[in-house]
Amino acid sequence: MCIGVAFFIDSYDFATATWQLSSKPFNNVLIPVLVAPPLLLFTLFKLRELALAHQELLAISSIDSLTQCLNRRTFTAMVEGYLTKVSGQPDRKAALIVVDVDYFKSVNDRFGHEAGDEALRLVGSAIRRSVGPDDLVARFSGEEFSIFLPKADLEATQNQCESIRAAVASAQFRTNEVDVPLSASLGAVAFYGTPHFNAIYRAADLQMYKAKAAGRNRVIVARHSSDQTAT
Repeated sequence: MCIGVAFFIDSYDFATATWQLSSKPFNNVLIPVLVAPPLLLFTLFKLRELALAHQELLAISSIDSLTQCLNRRTFTAMVEGYLTKVSGQPDRKAALIVVDVDYFKSVNDRFGHEAGDEALRLVGSAIRRSVGPDDLVARFSGEEFSIFLPKADLEATQNQCESIRAAVASAQFRTNEVDVPLSASLGAVAFYGTPHFNAIYRAADLQMYKAKAAGRNRVIVARHSSDQTAT
C-alpha cells in the first residue's frame, strides 16, 4: 500500500492534473520498504502490549487474589450466563455447591489473620484440585466458597461434595509450630432446567447450614425442584 501511494503521488502532476511516468521508481519502492516494516512492527508490538495488559486487568478483576479462585461477581455472572444459554432445555442438569470452612474464626483468633489467609489458600487449592476442568470455583465471601457443576446429577454432586470434603480435611495446615486441622461443611442442590441463580444459591446455602447444624465436616445434598423448593 505504501509503495502504491508513493507511485501515485510521484506520477501525478497536481499542477496540470495529468499522469506521467514516475522519474524515481527506485525511491518509490526503497523508501516504503525501509519505513513501513518498522512502523508496522512497532504498531503490532504496541497492540500486543495493549492486549496483554487488557488480559491482565481482566484476570485481576475476575480472580480472588488470595485463593486464585473466581470472585463472587464473576462467578455469579458466569453461572447466570450459562443458565441463560441453556434456557428452554428442561432436561439440562447441573448443581451448585456451597462450602463453608468450619471454625474459621477460631483460626483467626488463635493464630492471626495471616494464618487465616494461609488456611483459605489451602482450602481454595484443595477445592480446585478436586473439581473438573469445566467446573467453576469461587471464593464467594470470607471463608465461603461456591462451586458450579454443569451436567452433574444428584449422585455425581454427592460424590463431588464428598471428594471436596475429604480434600479439605486432608490438607496439611501448620502454623506457629502447631498442626491445625481443617474441615468444611458442604451444602448442595442438584437441579434440572434453568432456575434463577439466587434461588439455587439460597437452596444450597440452606443445605450448608443444615450440615453445620448436623455436626460440621459433612455433606448434605438435596434436589432442587422446578417450583424452586429444595426437597
